[in-house]
Amino acid sequence: MRTYYKEAHEYINSFQKLTEEEFDVLYNIAKLKTFKQGDKLLDYGTIPQKIYFITHGVVRSYVTLSSGKEVTTNLFNAFMFFAPFKALIKNEPNNLIYETLTESHVFEIDFKTFYNLCKKDLKLMTFYSKFLEYLVLKGGERFLEFTSNSAKERYLLLRERLPDLDNIIPQYQIAATIGITPVQLSRIRATL
Repeated sequence: MRTYYKEAHEYINSFQKLTEEEFDVLYNIAKLKTFKQGDKLLDYGTIPQKIYFITHGVVRSYVTLSSGKEVTTNLFNAFMFFAPFKALIKNEPNNLIYETLTESHVFEIDFKTFYNLCKKDLKLMTFYSKFLEYLVLKGGERFLEFTSNSAKERYLLLRERLPDLDNIIPQYQIAATIGITPVQLSRIRATL
């Protein structure tokens, strides 16, 4: 059985329509792995080699400040690609840590293998191009969300994306994700 085949194919098709045969090429270079809560997929300072596609669970990216405080920069849930794309593309050390917050099922795709396939297949290159456009647009949306929405609005948007958020992720990590303290998050929750 091809685990998550249909779901992954549908997600890829939201960027670029691929036949089953075309999608098989991509699916066959991906390796599905199961990670336990707290597993690190990628550590600070390593040169990344992989693109990740999560199909179940939640993964966070974060930085550790010189004070020791962890700042969550993003949360990734089912059917999202993630990687430190700048470091991956430039082949330089990564400045984030990627860690599972729940048990997670994640496909790992070797970036060089994927990129070489893209060079040979126009549809895969089109997918890659559209996905990079998507990342740029999402980055702009996230910046606008952070600068123009209140903390309560950011929290509600995150809860909309991850309905079980409060039951699966510690409060301090939720607060860090939306740029507030745990005390501020408690106050927001009290008003809902």
